[in-house]
Amino acid sequence: MKGQLEAYCAHLRNERQVSVHTQLGYRRDLDKVLEYCASQGIGSWNDLQVQQLRQLVARQHHHGQSSRSLARLLSAVRGLYRYLNREGHCQHDPANGLSPPKGERRLPKTLDTDRALQLLDGGVDDDFIARRDHAILELFYSSGLRLSELTSLDLDQLDLAAGLVQVHGKGSKTRVLPVGRKAREALEQWLRLRGISAPLDKAVFVSRQGRRLGPRAIQLRVQTAGERELGQHLHPHMLRHSFASHLLESSQDLRAVQEMLGHADIATTQIYTHLDFQHLAAVYDSAHPRAKRSKGSDS
Repeated sequence: MKGQLEAYCAHLRNERQVSVHTQLGYRRDLDKVLEYCASQGIGSWNDLQVQQLRQLVARQHHHGQSSRSLARLLSAVRGLYRYLNREGHCQHDPANGLSPPKGERRLPKTLDTDRALQLLDGGVDDDFIARRDHAILELFYSSGLRLSELTSLDLDQLDLAAGLVQVHGKGSKTRVLPVGRKAREALEQWLRLRGISAPLDKAVFVSRQGRRLGPRAIQLRVQTAGERELGQHLHPHMLRHSFASHLLESSQDLRAVQEMLGHADIATTQIYTHLDFQHLAAVYDSAHPRAKRSKGSDS
């Protein structure tokens, strides 16, 4: 079983080319399934059945695993069994039809518009680190990039003259996003200084040693900016949430925001942008041709 799991992980890495973050998450989840199988005397992936996987999910839930974490575990299992079935090792999927226990949907934390401006509109020193970090913040907020998308960004993906950036998102899907004026200016100022480090590759964001900044380094730079400018914890996804929320508040175009965020399911976009019912009702009343009752209606 372990050998087939190793082969699947290599498939994710080499053929699917999923992000390192996704690889690690899937491996952690599938290791839990492997440990469970060992504890139950299950010696083959073909022997794992629906009721046994359901028992594992229930056990993990009892020990405090969130609904979201269990959904990811089931997704990892489905991916593994798609691979095993394709390779002829199995003829079933024990995760088929299973869903995680329903959990409370937590609204994402965002910055309000004033706080976002406070973060971005302060003075910026004209040096390597300050210009780079400011460009990172502006691009996150301008275009709603995921951390993995910004980390992997190369120079040839930027078209500042046209105000566009091309990103490679989840599932190797590519999308082209607008880059706002302030973000373009910040990137132009950063790129003038980028060459000081003698960069080792085409990465947009590099260290003083010329190496591509990794996810953890970018998280720390964003966190430092949040503590310095706002006196609060700040992480890249909060800037992505804020981008989506502020854009939707102004445009009321859920589909456009979905496309920009790269969500396959519009329900995910609704969670990100935390539309409340009153707002939806107001939009419906003002826009739908059959929403309002006639003035002469008695009921």
